[in-house]
Amino acid sequence: MKPIAVIGNVNVDLILGPAAPWPQPGTEIIVDHDELRVGGCAGNSALALKALGVPFSLAASIGSDRFGAWLASEFGEQSRRWRVHAENTTISVGITHPDGERTFFTTLGHLPHYGAADVLGALDGETHRGGYALFAGPFLMPRLSREYGQLYDWADRFGIRVALDTGWPPAGWTDEIVAAAKGWLARSAIALFNEVETTSITGRADVRDAARAMLDLMPDGAIAVVKRGSHGALAASSAGLVEVEAPKVKVIDTIGAGDVFNAGFLAALAAGKSLDDSLAAGTATASLAVSTYPRCYAPPEFRS
Repeated sequence: MKPIAVIGNVNVDLILGPAAPWPQPGTEIIVDHDELRVGGCAGNSALALKALGVPFSLAASIGSDRFGAWLASEFGEQSRRWRVHAENTTISVGITHPDGERTFFTTLGHLPHYGAADVLGALDGETHRGGYALFAGPFLMPRLSREYGQLYDWADRFGIRVALDTGWPPAGWTDEIVAAAKGWLARSAIALFNEVETTSITGRADVRDAARAMLDLMPDGAIAVVKRGSHGALAASSAGLVEVEAPKVKVIDTIGAGDVFNAGFLAALAAGKSLDDSLAAGTATASLAVSTYPRCYAPPEFRS
């Protein structure tokens, strides 16, 4: 198993729902369930890797409040090298809807203060030599995104293959945002984007054409993965296009589905599985997560 590092945003998620229709201001509605859990792109991936029993390192930071202490306790020894910012921890309240979609209310909190020095202080490059590093959610961490070059230099120095998942930019895919993403893709071995992100960056309407076009933005030997939700996933590489279907499930909560896919996919790839099998693993892991409550990331035989 090649080593895996997860780098990015970890925050608190409070999930409530389902809610429909949207309530009028000044009123109160009762929902069926609530769940307080680790959130953020990196946090969601880390939770899934933990459930799968896959060794990994997590570079993150927290605020100096009770929520920060709780996040640290969820990852134990992993959190000992995390930076603690003199800010409140970032919190997202996710309201789920009957169709499986969701609405987020998120505070800025500690994430804008997270930088490259915090990441490099939490990871040992030699330990991760020849492995994979997932760069997740840079648009929610403006300081870190400006300093991404330092992380790519670090990865190059230790022969680490970067898997990039930018997430959705709050300002949308402006020309400036697209240019930044293309600059990162030029140094990434793996792209882990959804359909809209892939078509937005490449300007191609057809998702398969867009996946192939992503390869033109990336180094030789790269893989461009497109996460397609209930339609499964596909990947473009120099060997051609690979597609897998998603199992039919009853969707309960789609929050973090793409992040969970990232964990399942990278875990399989790091274990030496083929691209086809890695896509299938990512899809199966995400499908289980979105269809269980309380959320499960691994089938019973993989749980400790």
